[in-house]
Amino acid sequence: MNDRNQQGTVVGKVLVVDDHQQARDSMADILRQAGHAVECCSSAAEALAAVDRASFDCIVTDLRMPGMNGLEFMIHLQRRQSDAQVVMVTAHASVATAVEAMRRGAFDYIEKPFQVDQLERLVAQAIRHKRLVSDPRDAAHPAAPAMVGASQPMQTLRAKIAQVAPTPVTVLITGESGTGKELVARAIHAASDRREKPWVSLNCPVLSAHLMESELFGHQRGAFTGADAPRVGRFELADGGTILLDEVSEIDLNLQAKLLRVLQERAFERVGSSETIRVDVRVLATTNRDLEAEVAAGRFRQDLYYRLAVVPIHVPPLRDRLDDVPALVEHFLLRSAERLGREPVTLQRSAMDLLQHYDWPGNVRELENIITRISVLGSASAITADELRRWLVESARADRSKPSRETTSVPVGLSLEEMERRLIEATLEQFGGHREKTAKALGIGVRTLSGKLRQYGYAPREKTFLRAG
Repeated sequence: MNDRNQQGTVVGKVLVVDDHQQARDSMADILRQAGHAVECCSSAAEALAAVDRASFDCIVTDLRMPGMNGLEFMIHLQRRQSDAQVVMVTAHASVATAVEAMRRGAFDYIEKPFQVDQLERLVAQAIRHKRLVSDPRDAAHPAAPAMVGASQPMQTLRAKIAQVAPTPVTVLITGESGTGKELVARAIHAASDRREKPWVSLNCPVLSAHLMESELFGHQRGAFTGADAPRVGRFELADGGTILLDEVSEIDLNLQAKLLRVLQERAFERVGSSETIRVDVRVLATTNRDLEAEVAAGRFRQDLYYRLAVVPIHVPPLRDRLDDVPALVEHFLLRSAERLGREPVTLQRSAMDLLQHYDWPGNVRELENIITRISVLGSASAITADELRRWLVESARADRSKPSRETTSVPVGLSLEEMERRLIEATLEQFGGHREKTAKALGIGVRTLSGKLRQYGYAPREKTFLRAG
């Protein structure tokens, strides 16, 4: 099996464990479309039998299951010395238990409801982590990412990437959410002399301070309650390559001192160990915050800021490079069509004009989401401006000096909740009330969709309309 799909994402053999068939099938479909070989089990006991007869790169398991829950399943996997990376799927009320699973060796957890790309990205990271642990020399490396756009801001950004990539310096990548900061980080790594070495990333906001320390530096067996096996930290995994600290401003203040030492000395100790480990790692960091303001407020160490911002790179918001919108639209239309297995949707000139005059508060990520929606829900004919307007919400930015363009062409005051409801109802209608197909198109679980519909007053009186999968 090829270790990457057509988009360059790491793929492997995945086991999906969930006692609800619709949720299980939905996750399996998502992962198969991403290129993974997927096997499904309806219980932890059945999954253990599967693990005994075959090896897996990643196991995606629901936390709450009858008979044997996800945490107990983890303990049995450890007894079998399985090297598969475990991703827990949990509801908000069970997050504390999922964190306990991570202490026992789970790779990460994902909280319901989640988006399709969240699951795809997390599974790819888990597989990459497994291969790094198995043999760092054979780890899959990210392909050079596509930097779409020929505007002057993008030309300036590319030039700076080309300038800093060959050097070993630490880079701080700043910009609003959704601008593509991680893409820039990957481009720096791909253009560096470390491109054949490990690429390791850590999403800082999702972990508590205690788990963050273990994730960064690793831990010894018995270092804390639940540490039943040693864990290799991200810095150790990245030795010789590059580590990305995504949204670094979210790291706990007390832990920032230990991170500063790694940047200064390239040395650290695992949690529960006195042995010093030395690594050769290039550090890249991203943030959507003003770190100088965070320093002034006492939330971020000044010395760490200066260590990170050796070379700062700012990623411009989409509103400052609207000339790139047509190229980005074409890129996302082709990608969506490939994913959906259909011909690309076309846009009328008026629709493209509307996109080029929108303010894009969510930046490139918002544009990608819009294109995905119209690819799923759009009519057979070319998309008009009127069809697009319902998806666009004008962002009120009181602190922006320049007026937004074409503000009257977009519905002002439409809440995100109402926008979500309209999307769900339109998708449901598109698929004739078929819940499983609707949930799959939206990138959410069937149970999440059913919960939303109950909120909207659909259930239970529309059982004949809301067909099961």
